[in-house]
Amino acid sequence: MLGALAGDIIGSVYEFYNTKSTDFELFCRASNFTDDSVMTLAVAKWLLEDEAHTIHYLIYCMQELGDHHPNAGYGGRFAGWLCEDNPQPYNSWGNGAGMRVSPVGLYAKTLDEALALAALTASVSHNHPEGVKGAQAIATCVFLCKQGKSKQEIKDYVERTFGYNLHRTIAEIRPGYDFDVSCQGSAPEAIIAFLEGNSFEEVIRLAISLGGDSDTIGAMAGAIAACMYPIPEVIAERCNNILTEDLREIQDRFLNLVKSRQ
Repeated sequence: MLGALAGDIIGSVYEFYNTKSTDFELFCRASNFTDDSVMTLAVAKWLLEDEAHTIHYLIYCMQELGDHHPNAGYGGRFAGWLCEDNPQPYNSWGNGAGMRVSPVGLYAKTLDEALALAALTASVSHNHPEGVKGAQAIATCVFLCKQGKSKQEIKDYVERTFGYNLHRTIAEIRPGYDFDVSCQGSAPEAIIAFLEGNSFEEVIRLAISLGGDSDTIGAMAGAIAACMYPIPEVIAERCNNILTEDLREIQDRFLNLVKSRQ
């Protein structure tokens, strides 16, 4: 899960100051976690504390962490959702569904379980078919990668199941790529960065070099990459130091849970 958090933190400074190069500083004084990390850890908290996996408790976890970290950069509609007494899904196809789903892929024991839990995490807010599909696609990649499937196997399955075009390259996408917060316009690109990169750091650099919604693309790509490649110690240490104590505590508890389920 640290892969998603690292991708978010590294991409945070490039979200509104895009780079179109892989040659950039990984960290600077402004590097910080954003809503991607907070909501990823909210999903992890839900999986930790609610064995029944109820929608009610998922919403509770998301609102609780959102309240504890109100300045994490939530989108306008979602920020309102976090404050509502009875929040309802609003047919969003935004990539918020994909950015927060990675704990599901790590937690699930079967692909069917990953798909079902991913749909639940999306449906509380991002219940548009593209929002649900984006969450399921990222969770599927994490699950299959965790299971030791090859990149070609993951690519073939995702293209066949979700209809994403993964035959493009980052170099082909980058020149015309713009800010796109849709699942359909960022989840495939994050997966392509994973498929193309040959180390965790390279995957993150490729993802962020697209421009656009850099922290979210970084979070999605990083979540998958961390299941195949080790996260360099310097990156892991820097990101853990940036996380607040409550977020680190959820991360540590969740990783212990995942180990116990293996």
